[in-house]
Amino acid sequence: MAIDLNAYFDKISKLRMIHRILIFAGTVVLIVGLYIWLVYIPKTGEITTIKKSLDRLEREVRIARVRAKNLKRLEADLVNAQGDLKVALRLLPTTSEIPSLLKNITKLGNDSNLEFLLFSPEKQVSKEFYVEIPVSIEVMGSYHDVAKFFDKVGKLDRIVNVVNVSMIPIKELGTTLKTSCKATTYRFKEGEKAESVHKKKK
Repeated sequence: MAIDLNAYFDKISKLRMIHRILIFAGTVVLIVGLYIWLVYIPKTGEITTIKKSLDRLEREVRIARVRAKNLKRLEADLVNAQGDLKVALRLLPTTSEIPSLLKNITKLGNDSNLEFLLFSPEKQVSKEFYVEIPVSIEVMGSYHDVAKFFDKVGKLDRIVNVVNVSMIPIKELGTTLKTSCKATTYRFKEGEKAESVHKKKK
């Protein structure tokens, strides 16, 4: 059914000016109200929701960037720690290497023209991550030979500390000395080493 707009407009044209103004104003208010209700309010809600989502995503991105920086630093620290561990493992003998290391120290003394009077491994001292292995040593020889022996021990691949050195001439004004000292080497505790290797494999 068609609506006769001309008749509608003819009726409006016959109205007084104030009535026409009120009808126009009412129409505008109705259109604006419908726009606000049907378009503006829903879109405003969508914009608010999108803005909240955007703020949340920006926070997550900032957190992710910080974590990425920390992860790179931690990975670098881990690589350095693993490198330090490898160096330490090369310097500290394992349990199975201790006998050959002690035998090697004896050989260095013999090669330095020293006569061993005492070579006595003492009770091992357990520390938090490693074990001290002290050995009481007494040798007889010249000062030069003793110095040469200590120099060779210091050049070993493994850590060996020589402490409590005492030198006494065998004879008054003689050049042959009786030298006593304590040589200490170290090893990682087997449990600590195994745990470190296990963590590294993970």
